[in-house]
Amino acid sequence: MRRFTLVTLALTAVVAFFVGAIFAGSGSQPSVSAGPASKNVPHREPTVSSSVTAGPAVNFADVVQRINPAVVNIDATAPGRDRRRRGGDDPGRPDLDAPRRGEGSGFIIDPDGSILTNNHVIEGAERITVKLSDGRTLRARVVGVDPDTDIALIKIDGQSGLPVAPLGDSSALRVGEWVCAIGNPLGYEHTVTVGVVSYLGRKLFDASLDDYIQTDAAINFGNSGGPLINARGEVIGINAAISSRASNIGFAVPINGAASAITQLRANGHVSRGYMGISLKDVDGDLRQSLRLTVAHGALVQDVTAGSPASRSGVQPYDVIIALDQTPVSNDNELIRAIAADAPGTLVHLRIVRDGHDSTLAVKLSERPRREGRDGPPETPAPAADRKPSDDPPTLGLTVRDMDRQTIDRFGLPRGLKGVLITRVDALSAGFDAGVDRGSVLLEINRQAVESVPDYRRLMKATHTGEILTLYLYSPDLDQRQLKTVRVD
Repeated sequence: MRRFTLVTLALTAVVAFFVGAIFAGSGSQPSVSAGPASKNVPHREPTVSSSVTAGPAVNFADVVQRINPAVVNIDATAPGRDRRRRGGDDPGRPDLDAPRRGEGSGFIIDPDGSILTNNHVIEGAERITVKLSDGRTLRARVVGVDPDTDIALIKIDGQSGLPVAPLGDSSALRVGEWVCAIGNPLGYEHTVTVGVVSYLGRKLFDASLDDYIQTDAAINFGNSGGPLINARGEVIGINAAISSRASNIGFAVPINGAASAITQLRANGHVSRGYMGISLKDVDGDLRQSLRLTVAHGALVQDVTAGSPASRSGVQPYDVIIALDQTPVSNDNELIRAIAADAPGTLVHLRIVRDGHDSTLAVKLSERPRREGRDGPPETPAPAADRKPSDDPPTLGLTVRDMDRQTIDRFGLPRGLKGVLITRVDALSAGFDAGVDRGSVLLEINRQAVESVPDYRRLMKATHTGEILTLYLYSPDLDQRQLKTVRVD
């Protein structure tokens, strides 16, 4: 009996232990729960950095539902090259004289039928038709165009109460912000794509005015002129261009620039902008060091167009513009946009620093010339004599030659230009890294003239590894002088 009692007590203790463990375990939360947490369990905050705050999820379905009715498809028909020719064409050859048709997108900004799109969508068109979201196809007329920023305002007359796309503030955009694009890529009407803002202020065609929004939201042929929309359902850009080398790099014109031009487009059919006739470069640490500048900010003058308002007012290369009408100038973009916003004929005052001394120049602005296409850089291969190894100092990776009349005529260079022609830029060299182009003309190194190959060699022999040089170059493809800083290898 005693042995039986001991065994019974032992078994009872074991059972009691396991029962207690089961009840104790039932009070803790499982690692995965299919239902709400028990009210008796204290809440534990997840470990999240205090600098990151969760926001509401972006619902582009709601955004698209509101904006899509305001997006239109644009069909623009332009005449062929010679409409006077009749008959006699070879039917087996493409008809180059047939009317050309292009498709793009746009969006309504007024209930009466005013539509924003790209200039290149309707450029040269004699017949423009707009297809609305309700299926109607209507004729449109051009109100005004601005080729410099690639925007156009067109209108379908006799309408009222049309859906409108609200315009936002593109200056408030941030890199990484969610956006969506709506358009008609490849004829697929009202296609929606989503991505983020990849970059702000991208330069593509005109370094003085370009300010493109870069996005990875898919943009294809036919999207041009359509809206780029933020998460609040506001248009913050006009889709305008794509990269030919990638499928996820697109560009949009900021809506602020387009909105500021609408009044002039309606009144005059074009946009007038102030113009001084200078090219500029930001003042950075390399320029300060190599040119021994006494200011840490501003816009440094690279070139002055002959006969321009700036030239008549005495502005010179290497001047640093630090203020416009008493307003400090931080960089070249800031100054360019301020000048472009002024009307032609406006008298502005530039505070400049020249050779360490401050002065003020008055400049009466003229009207900015319309953008014109230019030929590319010379494609003629360098003569065999230029390709052989030379004894030029290899510090910049440049091969240069003296300029004679034959060279000037061959490369279409301005008469009287003094410098040396850069015939080769070695890959992976300091010059290559700085963006120096073959076919450009080297005029100065650190403000010292380079009029011959001996001049170039003499100046380069005086340099040291790690030294920063400022090269003053003439670019034939831009017909413009430029400054580039190079760190000697």
